[in-house]
Amino acid sequence: MKKKTLLPLEKASWLKSLFLLVCLVLSGTTVFAQEKTVTGVVTDSFNEPLIGASIVVQGTTNGVITDLDGKYSIKVTPGATLQFSYVGMEKQSIKVGNQSIINVQLKDDSQMLAETVVIGYGSAKKRDLTGSITNIKGDEIANKPVANPLSALQGKVAGVQVINSGRAGEDPEIRVRGTNSINGYKPLYVVDGLFNDNINFLNPQDIESMEILKDPSSLAIFGVRGANGVIIITTKKAKVGQTRVNINGSFGFKSVPNQIEMVDAAGFKELYNEQLRNEGNPEFDFTGWNGNTNWQDEIFQTGFITNNNVSITGASEKHSFYLGAGYAYEQGNIKNEKYSKITLSVSNEYKLTDNFRVGFQFNGARILPADTKTVTTAVRATPVTTVFNDQYGLYTTLPEFQKAQMNNPMVDVDLKANTTRAENYRGSGNVYAEWDFLKHFQFKAMFSMDYASNNSRKFTPIIQVYDASAEGNIVTLGDGKTGVSQAKQTEMKTQSDYLLTYTNTWGDHSLTATAGFTTYYNKLENLGAARAQGVGLVIPDNPDKWYVSIGDAGTSTNESTQWERATVSMLGRILYNYKGRYLFNGSFRRDGSSAFSYTGNQWQNFYSVGAGWLISEEEFMKDITWLDMLKLKGSWGTLGNQNLDKAYPAEPLLSNAYSAVFGTPSAIYPGYQLSYLPNATLRWEKVEAWEVGAEANFFRNRLHLEGVYYKKTTKDLLAEVPGISGTVPGIGNLGSIENKGIELAINWRDQIGDWNYSIGGNLTTIKNKVLSLVQEGYSIISGDKSQSYTMAGFPIGYFYGYKVEGVYQNQAEIDNSPKNTLATVTPGDLKFVDVDGNGEITPADRTMIGDPTPDVTYGINFSVGYKNWELGVDMMGQAGNEIYRTWDNYNWSQFNFMKQRLNRWHGEGTSNSQPLLNMKHTINNLNSEYYIEDGSFFRIRNVQLAYNFDKTLLSRIGVQALKLYANIQNLKTWKHNTGYTPELGGTAIAFGVDNGSYPMPVVYTFGFNLTF
Repeated sequence: MKKKTLLPLEKASWLKSLFLLVCLVLSGTTVFAQEKTVTGVVTDSFNEPLIGASIVVQGTTNGVITDLDGKYSIKVTPGATLQFSYVGMEKQSIKVGNQSIINVQLKDDSQMLAETVVIGYGSAKKRDLTGSITNIKGDEIANKPVANPLSALQGKVAGVQVINSGRAGEDPEIRVRGTNSINGYKPLYVVDGLFNDNINFLNPQDIESMEILKDPSSLAIFGVRGANGVIIITTKKAKVGQTRVNINGSFGFKSVPNQIEMVDAAGFKELYNEQLRNEGNPEFDFTGWNGNTNWQDEIFQTGFITNNNVSITGASEKHSFYLGAGYAYEQGNIKNEKYSKITLSVSNEYKLTDNFRVGFQFNGARILPADTKTVTTAVRATPVTTVFNDQYGLYTTLPEFQKAQMNNPMVDVDLKANTTRAENYRGSGNVYAEWDFLKHFQFKAMFSMDYASNNSRKFTPIIQVYDASAEGNIVTLGDGKTGVSQAKQTEMKTQSDYLLTYTNTWGDHSLTATAGFTTYYNKLENLGAARAQGVGLVIPDNPDKWYVSIGDAGTSTNESTQWERATVSMLGRILYNYKGRYLFNGSFRRDGSSAFSYTGNQWQNFYSVGAGWLISEEEFMKDITWLDMLKLKGSWGTLGNQNLDKAYPAEPLLSNAYSAVFGTPSAIYPGYQLSYLPNATLRWEKVEAWEVGAEANFFRNRLHLEGVYYKKTTKDLLAEVPGISGTVPGIGNLGSIENKGIELAINWRDQIGDWNYSIGGNLTTIKNKVLSLVQEGYSIISGDKSQSYTMAGFPIGYFYGYKVEGVYQNQAEIDNSPKNTLATVTPGDLKFVDVDGNGEITPADRTMIGDPTPDVTYGINFSVGYKNWELGVDMMGQAGNEIYRTWDNYNWSQFNFMKQRLNRWHGEGTSNSQPLLNMKHTINNLNSEYYIEDGSFFRIRNVQLAYNFDKTLLSRIGVQALKLYANIQNLKTWKHNTGYTPELGGTAIAFGVDNGSYPMPVVYTFGFNLTF
């Protein structure tokens, strides 16, 4: 084909067109349109002028604000649309056309009261609620560098304590209004109607909203699952008329912001030899130990993190669908740790007729958990050791005073990296049908299933290290044998729900009534096996070979766990209001459980009532223009708790016992016994809860206030009754726990022209107390140092030990102090308080020395926007709790010294807080206040800066929206403890213990959100 040559005139025309196109894109203005001036006045519903109302040309950043008289003037094109807005009022959009004067009267925004929130087995208007339900939009948790969406809730919701872990992919710990039971604290998660115990398989980008239910009027309908709170998750679905493709991605890095302050090599040599002298031992010869290693520097890395998601939505009058896929990858704080997750979310709904719909939802995930390591060895290992021996190409051993108890930290971090391979699959979904009939009725049937398969394989390698003191300078750690172990756990949950809902409004009355029947089935199977290498057969260091079929059959060990449980329930609820101002809520649930099928208590009833009064709707309040809404509310109800580690608490399993020999020839017969005594009167724990509170909006809904007082009492606490003289223990409903406190939330939002901002906060007080437990004086002791106690009259899991009032300075002080009968003390030892005042230090002087439950938790959030720019800052903290430090409490091995030990007692007057260095003085290792630290902290949790591109400009290239953002998580933490983080979870009866906590990283991410 002959090449066409442009003539000079054509070239000029083409260049001119290109130039105009570039100008068009860069300026974002309409070149050929002729501008005109539009003026007007903006008023409120009382015809009063609105000062600072915003008038913006839709789709652009071109805008003005009204003056003191509510007047405005703006230049626009005839085809433009003006958008009028004012905080607390409904937006209005008006097309300019031929108009030169446009006056607008804005109406009060009733959206806050009319907003619909998801509750158990249905939804309701926020204005009709009588309890405490907090709604979190999906946008608030999206674009945050978290693998589990629950992590993003930290500091956002009053009454909800979120304890995050720095470990890659690890689930956060959630406690709603304190710890209610010795048998667990986890709330119930409801994902698209299906009951669940976690949501780590969900992608934060696929979540439409989360509702946190805390009060009895909203929780009682969940029966035996409602005592610890409920978090309802609704995943995204398409909206009618909406077809879009969304692509978002982020990448960044994470690092450990601070280290535990330990002594260097010189400091260690000084302190260790002083310790040896105090113990009457010769000093250690450090010849050849010339290292000065910071082991924390050796094990930590700057980790990479990325989150990527694609979603497609489409909807018409008859059909809607949503498809989302995501990939997340995260490196841990410790070298060689890595975590990844692939997620899939699909939903479809078909409208077969105007009143009959069918659909399905599915959420699935493939998770490769990180082979995480601990940091304890890195802070305990002496710094005098070099990391690596270049001549032999091996890691070095630690000195003789450590190597028998611990290895070079890099052995675990490097040589044992990724020797545990885990692969988890999760699929959760439902199918449903909805039928609207007889105008006011709706029937819904839903069948749900959740299936999880968790597989892991572990390899024990042969590890050789350099040891200068050994013959040949090379030693093999352990028994020098390879080994493999395998574990597989599968869990299936199925659920069916049949719900009939009646909704009607007549005259001054409004009623929504729900009745339902539901079943739930849960089955778990867990198998584990292990083998070691055979004679002359080394298991290869190849992940494809790490299966128990490869080892020596003669070394096989195995174990298994399996159980199944089911519940059948009937439920009902009434939501009623009279004249839109007098509110009533009543609910009932009857649960039948197979766990108590052998007793007369397999059925239990739960119920609640709630009432509210919208005072602002009364006639005598109409003239108060600065008050937009005022509601008083209260509720009372009973809730249930089935969080127990025993599947059949009323019908115990058999466990292995003594074997016997009978017959000729002799045969060995295995023996079995009951794990615990059966109890025919056993039943689930029950919580009686109530709250009273108020909500109010002021100044055209700019200011929102909410406050409640709550009290929960757990009764029929399931507790183990110890056997007498080695007999089998029993289980009974023997105990009671109380939690009470105040929740406050405040939020102010405003808009001034192109500027908008908001500031808010929440605060929660928690007071926990065990009212009774088994019998007087009975206590549950837990923790790796037996420091956590649960006893009547004290908070759950409180720290138990000796109070400390200093360090003995001389013998005269010892002679003039209460006699210490625990051990022979010398100057430099810790001085305990004589709590009972009998003149002696005895075990009876032990008392509560700390409480792991914070007195106060709080969160603060701030956001500001200018045109297309957004800045958001989230902060949070807690106060009034203590931490028990155990990672440096040693009497079995020599550890490195914390830097604060440089200020130890080494002569009269040298220290009154740090005892002398002497491991033989075990008095200083007893549980005492010396190991108690302040757990209060304040953290800048999240900072995000974002820019939204002009939509008019984007529309010309077929793009609906584009956002670029930068995010910093855990920017700064102000704390008092010596460990990496003050956030320390645990069990229901042992938490707040720092046994070598994993560091909380600072995470820097950059991302985009693109919508077509």
